[in-house]
Amino acid sequence: MYKNTTNKVLDTKLDAVSIALKQSIKNLDSYTHVRGESLYVDDVNIRQGTFHAVVFDSPKAHGKIKSIDYSKAEALEGVERIFTYKDVPGENEIGGIIPDEPLFAEEEVHFWGMPIALIVAESEFIARKARGLIDIEIEDLPVITTAKEAKVKGSFINAPRSFSLGDTEKAFADCDYVFEGETFSNGQEHLYIETQGAYAEPLENGNIKVTSSTQGPTAVQKTIAKVLGVAMHKIEVDVTRLGGGFGGKEDQATPWAVMAALATYHLNQSVKLILNRHDDLRMTGKRHPYESTYKIGLSKDLKILAYQTEFLQNSGAAADLSPAIAERTLFHATNSYYVPNVTTKVLSCKTNLPPNTAFRGFGGPQGMFVIESAIAKAASEIGVSARQIQEANLLDENDTFSYGQIAKKVEAKNTWHSAKNIFNSDALEQEVAYFNKNNTNFKKGLSFMPITFGISFTNTPMNHARALVHIYLDGSVGISTAAVEMGQGVNTKMMQIAADVFSISIEKIKIETTNTTRVANTSPSAASSTADLNGKATLMACNALVERLKTVASEDLNVSEKDITLKKEAVFVNGKKSELSWTELISKAMLKRVALTENAHYATPEIHFDKTKEKGHPFAYHVYGTAITTTTIDCTRGTYEFDSVKIVHDYGKSMSEGIDLGQVEGALIQGIGWMTLEEIAYNKDGKLLSNALSTYKVPDIFSVPKTVEVIPVETEGNVMAILKSKAVGEPPLMYGIGAYFALQNAIKAFNPNYDLQFHAPMTPEKVLMGLYENKKR
Repeated sequence: MYKNTTNKVLDTKLDAVSIALKQSIKNLDSYTHVRGESLYVDDVNIRQGTFHAVVFDSPKAHGKIKSIDYSKAEALEGVERIFTYKDVPGENEIGGIIPDEPLFAEEEVHFWGMPIALIVAESEFIARKARGLIDIEIEDLPVITTAKEAKVKGSFINAPRSFSLGDTEKAFADCDYVFEGETFSNGQEHLYIETQGAYAEPLENGNIKVTSSTQGPTAVQKTIAKVLGVAMHKIEVDVTRLGGGFGGKEDQATPWAVMAALATYHLNQSVKLILNRHDDLRMTGKRHPYESTYKIGLSKDLKILAYQTEFLQNSGAAADLSPAIAERTLFHATNSYYVPNVTTKVLSCKTNLPPNTAFRGFGGPQGMFVIESAIAKAASEIGVSARQIQEANLLDENDTFSYGQIAKKVEAKNTWHSAKNIFNSDALEQEVAYFNKNNTNFKKGLSFMPITFGISFTNTPMNHARALVHIYLDGSVGISTAAVEMGQGVNTKMMQIAADVFSISIEKIKIETTNTTRVANTSPSAASSTADLNGKATLMACNALVERLKTVASEDLNVSEKDITLKKEAVFVNGKKSELSWTELISKAMLKRVALTENAHYATPEIHFDKTKEKGHPFAYHVYGTAITTTTIDCTRGTYEFDSVKIVHDYGKSMSEGIDLGQVEGALIQGIGWMTLEEIAYNKDGKLLSNALSTYKVPDIFSVPKTVEVIPVETEGNVMAILKSKAVGEPPLMYGIGAYFALQNAIKAFNPNYDLQFHAPMTPEKVLMGLYENKKR
């Protein structure tokens, strides 16, 4: 029953050859990656005379700038110029959603690491030496580092947002059980392998080309134009690929590109700005820490009747993407459960930390962690397993989300019960119980983690994309889209679509760099929507070209267009191969002056959301799944390892199984890291303490589970996904939340008096304290 059915594509008429191609295809970037031949910003061939730039940033988190002395730095041989806000010809503003973030500090600094000036010199070494020669005097102002403190002081980015369903207060009065508590989930450093950077070069007529490591080329183009006071067509932004992004380059790649462009604008010379790791860690924002409170009410049969929560989002010193991230937290506040009465509220709190930003999951993980904590608390107090409450409340077809969307094609119960059956969860639980009964110094814990994650930009107007497809005279194909390749394999999927539609070899297809001149006015590569949006546009363009080619073939072969198909790089008539090859067909089309270029535009249908009512249908579809996590704790040391994570995941009808499996595994490990190891730390003055890989730990080969099994759930897929192959970038990260609760259960097995804490990450230090908290000797 639970066979892999992800190879079949139902929304296109593909032949067996195309399907075989789809089965065997791998991530086509892998070859150049492992050979060290893939190109990134730092690999760009720079012009002779290129200058190098280093950012001078604030050494305090909050204060008034009393004086800055650049004289010694400017006098250093090799320093070309130092730029400040006074050199901005347009607006000294880079804020996107809210215009509250200057490119360079003016009279005040608002976080430790805030850019104040850009030093441009003949080499990076000279620029860094000059940075150390700058004298600055700052008058201290009060520093806020936590969301709770910001709330007390009334420091917010914008007005609060709230979703509601039913009558929560009335429902609580009717509950048999009501529990309250609080949670904390820390930030997370993106730690992309390629740090932030850009290379700007002058073109003729005052135009500037910027090669940027960004997920949002149009945002970079628009912001550069605004800061320079020029039209957008004067700025060309080009992206080959990113060495990782995870959301950290959706908005926060912008300032570095703008600074490089500003220097090029003034100097009429190329400028390269690449942050080193320490600068990147200090100056950039992270995943948002959340401090949240909850109240949950249940009936005797464990149905969640009411749920209420307040999320305090630590936004940092400027809005960045915080309002949108806060919104997605509300969208995912009830995770995979149907709760008839819900009230959720989020406050974006302004603090003196670097502006926090997008990170894989985009606020969804923070929301899910709170309801999973509430369920764990309720289960512990009632004396039942959390799994009983989880299973009793799983979403069903036609249930209503708190934001008004009706759940359709729901796979929550399917993935849950498939996981139980395929992995024999009863036997797993018995093994854990047997182990714990017979071991004193080691204890095991097991958890279930269901996920339900909406796919679309929650800002409806952002859900669109374009593709420009050329068929060249020799039959080869070039494709330009807005998709940015950052390790997720989107380029491979775009090539795969074209190869399937044209029925040609993948070697005949090239994906061009992502460029604002070829494909303009684009949304960023984010929200797990890149393959869907750009893939649909590519599919439309390719199909339009095929229809033209069929007309040419029908005229040449004197047959009906309905009888023609393209297969195996040839024209087939009624299933039989004709003498007309793919290349010959292209030549004939050229002779007939038929357009072999198509520019297609795709906008996601049906979705909408009314922010004045906080109701609508914001998501094209949802991705579902269930993970079962087991862990073993060393009760003497507090150390632990994860024995296994067993997942049933909703891929839809996967078009690239290897790529999608890699995304699930990678996201899972990143989620486990967020929940167990990765601890962001600032001191009371707002200085980053976890500022190196010696003080900030990420999962290594010894941290990953011994076994990871991922099984596709049997499903019909969803036509809103590209070829019914569902988005896979972000949803699996939330499986990592299960690691936290598996550890909690193991601690409880050793120490029944342990009072459940919901303060992530669950580091070995916290595990050790929990093991012996209130423990009777």
